[in-house]
Amino acid sequence: MSVVVTDAGFGPADIAEGQALPLDALLAGEAPETGPLVVDFPNDRDPAALVPWLDRLALVRGAFPAPGDGRGFSIAHRIRDLGYAGRLRALGPLIADQYTAARATGFDEVEIPDALAARQPEPLWIRRRASYQARVRA
Repeated sequence: MSVVVTDAGFGPADIAEGQALPLDALLAGEAPETGPLVVDFPNDRDPAALVPWLDRLALVRGAFPAPGDGRGFSIAHRIRDLGYAGRLRALGPLIADQYTAARATGFDEVEIPDALAARQPEPLWIRRRASYQARVRA
């Protein structure tokens, strides 16, 4: 299970295991002919591969296999530059300190494992949205 972090706080994950299509399956033509698509995008591929499907993508989940691997931030920025305006979700064990960077690079939300959400509860994520200066002056 996992938790989705948005500007509104914690919420349940809305994508079940196996519901998202891996990028390689999309590229191999395994996507349904019509309807919105949910795609898991790895952090070692060129986002330009998504261009033919941009108008059908309802959600792109960008992989963060480890908190110290920041390639997903660059990928999010590139996906937005390509014209994608749909939901973009960081997927993996990001920490609360990285939420602001995720939002700044184009992610709408972050999906984290339940165990991480237990170690870093919602108030830690909410506090990170305000700047240091704003918190000091409050």
